[in-house]
Amino acid sequence: MVDDIRDRLPGYEGEILFGEHHESHAASAFYPAPYEEAAVVTMDGVGEWATSSIGVGRGSDLELLREMRFPHSVGLLYLAFTYFTGFRVNSGEYKVMGLAPYGEPKYVQTIKDHLVEIHDDGSLWMNMEYFTYPHRLTMTGAAMERLFGPARQPETPLTQREMDLARSIQDVTEEVMLKMARFARQETGCRDLCLAGGVALNCVGNGKIARERIFDDIWIQPAAGDAGGALGVAQSWRTEFVLD
Repeated sequence: MVDDIRDRLPGYEGEILFGEHHESHAASAFYPAPYEEAAVVTMDGVGEWATSSIGVGRGSDLELLREMRFPHSVGLLYLAFTYFTGFRVNSGEYKVMGLAPYGEPKYVQTIKDHLVEIHDDGSLWMNMEYFTYPHRLTMTGAAMERLFGPARQPETPLTQREMDLARSIQDVTEEVMLKMARFARQETGCRDLCLAGGVALNCVGNGKIARERIFDDIWIQPAAGDAGGALGVAQSWRTEFVLD
């Protein structure tokens, strides 16, 4: 891997350093935030093996305390419904969020009965009978269609079913986000929260956390997705070098 990177950086002779995905997300949220101390929550599809993490930042120190691991992931759960409702994975999630207000949460209980078990700390267990992403280049397959009917084909007309599915997965995602935020407050004792990872781009869920007043204040990394990872890893290494 290092050789591949050097091939793309002709003339560079310096050291090449690697940061972990969720550590980079966490750093990108905490170090620019206006807090000396804060809880840090990261949520996305997957990075290495972690899919979500809870940590705490104090001064120049940042520690991840807990993590959820692949294949169980609130980000991948949302991606699966993005795929099933006919939008492009890793770019169409905002369309699902935007579609949700036009629907009713009629599938929430079906999702909880068949697809996912949500725990009080915001972690979840996903029934992989319904998801194909661990072993195929798709997100869902025949089992999901038996539950909800045929997946929508891209660029075909939207129906009320897609609106209801969007609202249902949005509600489930918000429940996970709220539970993880509450657990982070309990676990860290911090009054402020930093958020990053692709799920932190779900502004409706972020608004729910803010309105619940779980924390006194919230700071969300504007480049919450993987684009912000470069910022986080640079800040992590810079902090370490300055301390050394």
